[in-house]
Amino acid sequence: MANLPMDTVADIFLRLPATTLVRCRVLSKPCCSLIDSPDFIASHLKRTLETEDHIMILLRTYLRLRTVYLDAPDKVSLVNHPLRTGGFTEVFGSVNGIIGLTNSPTDLALFNPSTRKIHRLPVEPIDFYERQITREYVFYGLGHDSVSDDYKVVRMIQSKDRGGDESFGYPFEVKVFSLKSNKWKRIDLLPEDVEILFDNFYFLLLYRRGNGVLASNNLHWILIHNEGDIGMNTIIRFDLATEELGVVNFAHDVYVKGMDIGVLDGCLCMMCYNEVRHADVWIMREYGGEWSKFVSVPQPESVVSFEFVRPLVYSKDRSKILLEINNGKLFWFDLASKSLETLVIKGCEVLPCNAEIVVSSLVLGCKENKMVQKGNKRRDDFLSKGFKLKL
Repeated sequence: MANLPMDTVADIFLRLPATTLVRCRVLSKPCCSLIDSPDFIASHLKRTLETEDHIMILLRTYLRLRTVYLDAPDKVSLVNHPLRTGGFTEVFGSVNGIIGLTNSPTDLALFNPSTRKIHRLPVEPIDFYERQITREYVFYGLGHDSVSDDYKVVRMIQSKDRGGDESFGYPFEVKVFSLKSNKWKRIDLLPEDVEILFDNFYFLLLYRRGNGVLASNNLHWILIHNEGDIGMNTIIRFDLATEELGVVNFAHDVYVKGMDIGVLDGCLCMMCYNEVRHADVWIMREYGGEWSKFVSVPQPESVVSFEFVRPLVYSKDRSKILLEINNGKLFWFDLASKSLETLVIKGCEVLPCNAEIVVSSLVLGCKENKMVQKGNKRRDDFLSKGFKLKL
């Protein structure tokens, strides 16, 4: 390696997974400088996304995170992270190799499971009293703003109590974190069609529907309306570039009671099922355009009913789609035969695992972060006062 030109070394390194590159930093000072350079990190990510090499499934059980490469499901790695407190740590998104982690609305972090690098977000207080908050009315979203080349976290919270006798509706807040500035920003001006959704409080935010879906530089959430209330299921979006909220339209003939959203190959998807033995997957191939029916997925024999359906990723030859059904059951869906095959991951056969797709990247870097090592005194002081989120 010492006798190879650095251009050749760089070409070799670009083909390696991030976990291997972390170890390669000790080979020499030039190798370490190369791997740590922003240009190499960007080139490595670009190649990984283009070739679809080193794609991982992140599996979250109640207490642990695990990763497994898509092409080697028998090799599972345990992932420890500094945010782990012995309780429930939620994963609320994945983009370019980093994931969002949260223990509570004030204890959040960005984490790269390949490099084990973590960036804890500064504490951003909530505008409501603790007793007014429950998890079912907290929205999270993680995305990369391609316009500003910035990673952003969106946190939307609605109070479960009305604001007062003279207040209409239920108070809510929308705040955005920018990794570039390492600061939170409040979004005060909301469009009327979005504001009325929260004021009327007619929706039901089911488990994991509160985690944003990233497509076309927008984060998306689906609001399932409460039975008996006037209204329909609604998809809202947050533009990462303009930092504006809006509504995504879909045809009324697509509408059913059971709905989910997801993303496949960068395209926004909508899954529809309603007391039937199949789930229809609709796709928006051009963002802002028409929805078209993509596939109809039969209900697996091992599943009593559809409760949650989400496409994760194409197989390398694009003949199959990996689906997550009912929080943790993974199936390959063959596009030609329309058949389902269970994806068995060694050591996780009986564990209920929620899944996210993660690419191997060096985003967040490999260098030691002094701020992370020393901790965040403001967060520690805030949490020591006894903030607890009611679940």
